[in-house]
Amino acid sequence: MTRSIWKGPFIDGYLLKKVDKVREGGRNEVIKMWSRRSTILPQFVGFTFGVYNGQKHVPVSVNEDMVGHKFGEFAPTRTYYGH
Repeated sequence: MTRSIWKGPFIDGYLLKKVDKVREGGRNEVIKMWSRRSTILPQFVGFTFGVYNGQKHVPVSVNEDMVGHKFGEFAPTRTYYGH
């Protein structure tokens, strides 16, 4: 079941502050984050986020196709070794 439209997308508050700080500074750095449940917004396009997968921060470069998805979808938590 999807989230209702009237509630809007979920984004952790600290994440917006970090993105604004990097945008003001003009630096191109990896933004470390632990919130895998946050939704990717159009204003995040072009940034690189370090999404925590339980062991390390996986670098995720956000492009236009990722908007509307969750950050956790792009940082797998389990390693598939095959059968």
